[in-house]
Amino acid sequence: MPQRHAVQMSTSHATYGVCVLGTEVFLDMRRAIPKGATSFDVHATSAVTVHVIHSPMTKPMVNSRWPLDPDIEVLVTIDVTSRSLNDNKVKISYYGREGNELSVAWLYLTCVEVSLDVDLNRNGRVKSKGKDKDKWTWGPDGQGAVLLVNCDRDSPGAGGTDSGQADVWTAADLQDMSIMVLRTQGPSAVFAEYQLVLHVPEADADKVRVFHALRGDSYPRYKAVLGPEQLSYVLEQPGSGENTFYVEGLAFPDLGFSGLVSFSASLLEATHQVCRGLLLILALLGAASCASCLAAFALPSLSSIQWGSDSNEVFLEGLRALLRKANCKLTICSEVETRSDRWIQDELEFGYVEAPHKTFPVVFDSPRNRGLKDFAFKKILGPDFGYVTREPPGRAITSLDSFGNLDVSPPVTVRGKEYPLGRILIGSPLPWASGRRMSKAVRDFLYAQKVQAPLEVYSEWLSVGHVDEFLTFVPAYDRKGFRLLLASPNACYRLFQEQQRQGHGEATQLVGLKGTERRSIDELLVDESLRSDNRHVQRCIDWNRELLKQELGLSEQDIIDIPQLFILRGSRADALFPDMVNMLVLGRHLGIPKPFGPEVGGKCCLEERVRALLEPLGLTCTFIDDFFSYHVLCGDVHCGTNVRRKPFAFKWWHMVP
Repeated sequence: MPQRHAVQMSTSHATYGVCVLGTEVFLDMRRAIPKGATSFDVHATSAVTVHVIHSPMTKPMVNSRWPLDPDIEVLVTIDVTSRSLNDNKVKISYYGREGNELSVAWLYLTCVEVSLDVDLNRNGRVKSKGKDKDKWTWGPDGQGAVLLVNCDRDSPGAGGTDSGQADVWTAADLQDMSIMVLRTQGPSAVFAEYQLVLHVPEADADKVRVFHALRGDSYPRYKAVLGPEQLSYVLEQPGSGENTFYVEGLAFPDLGFSGLVSFSASLLEATHQVCRGLLLILALLGAASCASCLAAFALPSLSSIQWGSDSNEVFLEGLRALLRKANCKLTICSEVETRSDRWIQDELEFGYVEAPHKTFPVVFDSPRNRGLKDFAFKKILGPDFGYVTREPPGRAITSLDSFGNLDVSPPVTVRGKEYPLGRILIGSPLPWASGRRMSKAVRDFLYAQKVQAPLEVYSEWLSVGHVDEFLTFVPAYDRKGFRLLLASPNACYRLFQEQQRQGHGEATQLVGLKGTERRSIDELLVDESLRSDNRHVQRCIDWNRELLKQELGLSEQDIIDIPQLFILRGSRADALFPDMVNMLVLGRHLGIPKPFGPEVGGKCCLEERVRALLEPLGLTCTFIDDFFSYHVLCGDVHCGTNVRRKPFAFKWWHMVP
């Protein structure tokens, strides 16, 4: 409904007023009704449209006059900006019972344009005179400007992100902001008598900051005019013309904040106020998973970060071989930078923010806060590389707060509902059970982003408790464009039984690894304690299998079982040998933990089975020795690497949550 203001009519003198193009003026004519009046009519000049609001029971009289019923309201609108003062006229005539005119009320209106405009259609251009600015909508045909959270660091010498600075220091910082234009048009005398005020609701003020571009003698300057503790800004002598503002986001959507913020421009004279509303939405953090296929299909520019030391050289050589095949850049971080914390997957996750005019990556820093605690803030945050974190207040951190426990599926369609940006996967206890859980502050943040609809799967059965220990996604040309890989004790037992029937029961695992207990296929198959452990593990994985089929719209043909055995440590499980689903996916090149399985004919039977399962999909398998670097410490290849991936081609604001 258009905004409106009221004008008090009078029969003793003419009334003068100012209205804003596109707003309604309510004519309060009740106090002006002369004694004995029973009806009225309204006439106006050509630019004025008169609206008589009445109940269905009220009808105009035969002479086109209206009865003075209590339910009748009169509104006027003007659709042309005034060229001179008081060039629009409205006349209300009051009549008695005999039809005689008792008195007349005159209103003289000046119409000015006050338009607060942004990139309403999300095409990178600020369009004037947009309609329904108070109705932001999702979807490909939606409207509403997109605002970036200015969480990178372009400003030299800044101690934190640019959003923490109340000044603009570089032109690069402006590129991370959205443009808002305040346009005014009308007789100059109006703007000399009225104030033009830009304001933001108090609830939104700590979510945004607005800079006014002011023309200086030699160069423009940018004045902070709205934001935390600055709710309104009076423009000095606006006149007719344009004022440009730059808007930056200060906060991502979160619990209690939908991501929508609004601004209004008001034309004020004493208590008289006319506003034009505007809504913007903050760009959401797209948590791009390093194990998902959302960007692994095409990676023209990819960075992988890996802890490095002399004892880690065997692992690094295998990783370098993989990166050469995938034509990807490898950055090896020193022990000094990482403070000997090798679990970089657990510490951070890469995502991105996007608006029609700008996209840049964001590192999401987990609250695990071990040796890598300051790494993302000190080494990654910078120009066009943002930073965000969530710290749970007063709560002990568990292993499930690490981001090996955070993943994103490829795009899926589930029961007719499309998820073009995939779905976030979070490892949790069973829905009805207690246990370790990712902190509420992080989960609330992920759910608040809306467009990747988080799904909580069951991972608490694992000692470490991360989703990347039993599932991952790999690309494929056919079907949905990917396969879900699940760790499978049943598949491993079937493989070993096949090898035993073929006479290879004496083949042993862990050949060539000093200090390890070598066990043959025969010994593994007769170990009833081990088999019992894996029956339990298989039940846990099967529970997830059915959940993932239902919530990701998968069939059995979309799932591949990867042979894997586990062993229970108390009530929770660890991988018995390097966990092959805990892999690094670089497009069609897979870096898989070398399982050191039983050798048959000089080849690892586990490796051969995995190649047979995955290579027909056009994938290449590189097996990386991470046994002493990661596996014995309860992790594998994926845990020790991290990847920044290409953003989705799909624009998140086209999504309908």
